Amino acid sequence: MKSATVLRLPETIPTPQPPPNKRPLERFADQLHRLLRSSSQALWRHKWQALSVTAALTLAVGFGPTVVFGPRVVAESAVQGLFLQTVVASGHVEAPFRVNIGSQITAVVASVPVVEGQTMKAGEPLIVLDDRELRATVLQAEGVVAQAEARLRQMTELTLPAAQQSVKQAQATLTNAQQAYDRALKLNKDGYATRVTLDDATRALDVAKAQTKSAELQLDAAQTGGSDYVMAETQLAQARAGLASAQSRLSYTVIKAPRDGVLISRNVEKGNTVAPPTTLMVLSPDGEIQLVVQIDEKNLGLIALGQQAIASADAYAKQTFPAEVFYVNPGIDLQRASVEVKLRVPKPPDYLRQDMTVSVDIEVARRESAVTLPAGSVRGIAGPKPWVMKVVGGRATRHAVAVGIVSGGKAEIVSGLAANELVIPATNSAIKVGQRVRASAPVAVAP
Repeated sequence: MKSATVLRLPETIPTPQPPPNKRPLERFADQLHRLLRSSSQALWRHKWQALSVTAALTLAVGFGPTVVFGPRVVAESAVQGLFLQTVVASGHVEAPFRVNIGSQITAVVASVPVVEGQTMKAGEPLIVLDDRELRATVLQAEGVVAQAEARLRQMTELTLPAAQQSVKQAQATLTNAQQAYDRALKLNKDGYATRVTLDDATRALDVAKAQTKSAELQLDAAQTGGSDYVMAETQLAQARAGLASAQSRLSYTVIKAPRDGVLISRNVEKGNTVAPPTTLMVLSPDGEIQLVVQIDEKNLGLIALGQQAIASADAYAKQTFPAEVFYVNPGIDLQRASVEVKLRVPKPPDYLRQDMTVSVDIEVARRESAVTLPAGSVRGIAGPKPWVMKVVGGRATRHAVAVGIVSGGKAEIVSGLAANELVIPATNSAIKVGQRVRASAPVAVAP
C-alpha cells in the first residue's frame, strides 16, 4: 500500500525578496511591511493572553489608588480673615418730610409752568391763577386808603386851624359879653339901667360862654389824640388793612415754591377750578435724605442705632453709598412680621430720587481675623453640638467645633478648626468617618 504524501504549508509565507535594482526608499517600505505583518500574525496567535494582560493593567490603573488610598473628594478649605455679619433689607428713599402745595383761594388755573420731576428754587412760580377780580379789589382798596389819608390831612390842614380860629373868635365874643354884662350890672345897681338891659347882657354872656365851650371842644377833637383825629386815623388804618388783605389775596394767585426741592407730584392742569384744601402738588425738599426699610422681626435683636450700612439703588446696582441707622420703630407690623428702620444718608449721590427702591446691608457684627467655612460644611449647625468632617492623615475624622456668627452662607468657627484645614462638605454623604480619602481644595474659577 502506498503511503499518502501530506503537503504542509509553512507557518509564514515567505515574501519574495525585492529585486536588487529597487530604490532605498522602496526597500525600506518593504521591510517595514514585512515587520508589521509578522508582528500582527504573532499577536493573533496569542490574542487571549494579550487581552488578559490589558484588562489587568486597566483595572490596576483605574481602581488601584482608590482601593489603597481611598476615593478622591473635593473638600472646603477653612479661610481666615475679615468676616462681617450683615442684615440685608430692601426699602425706598424718602425725604424727612414732604411739602403739600395747594391753593388758598378759589379760582381758575391760568397756567402751570412746571412739570413733574423738575428741580425748583424757593420763590419760583408753580401755578398761576386768574387774578382779574382780585386786581379790581386791590384798586378799590387803594381808593379807600386814599380817601382815609385825605380825611386825615383835612383834619390837620383845615379842621384843626378852623377850630383854633373859632376858639379865638368865641373867646373874643365872650370877653365883650362879659364887659357888657359888668357895665349893665353896675348901672343897674346905681339906678341908671333897667332890669331889661341887665337881662339882655346876661343872655349875651351865657351865649358867648356856650360858643366858647363848643369851639374849645371842636379844637380838642381836631387835635392829635382828639376823637375826630383818632377816628380819621382809625379809618385810615382800616383802609390800609383792607388794601393789605386785597394785595395778599392777589398774591395767592401765583403759587410759588416755598423752598428748594424736586416736584414729585402734579395734579392740576390749566382751566381747573381749584379751592382749599385740595393738594395740587407735592414738593420733596432738598437736604437730608433717609432710607426706609423693613427688617424681618427675627433680626430685630441685631439692629442698633448708629450701625453702619452700605446701600445701593436698584437702578444703579453697581454704585454704593454709606448710610447709618438712626431710627428703629418701637412697633411691629403684624401683617408682615417686620419692623421699620430708617437710615440717614450723610452724602446722598446725585442720582437718588424720591421713592427709589434701594437695597441695604446693615453691618451688625465684625470679626477682624475669623476662621470661616461655608455654612453647609458644618454638620448639625443648628443643633447644640455642631461638628465637621475634617481630613487628617488621609482619613475623614469627626471634630466638634464651636460656631460663632453665621451670615451670607458662611459660618464663623470659634474653636475646633484652624485656617487652611480641609473639611468634607455635609452634602457628601458617601464618605464615612474613618474612611481613607484623597482630599483636594476646590479649583477657583475666574469670573
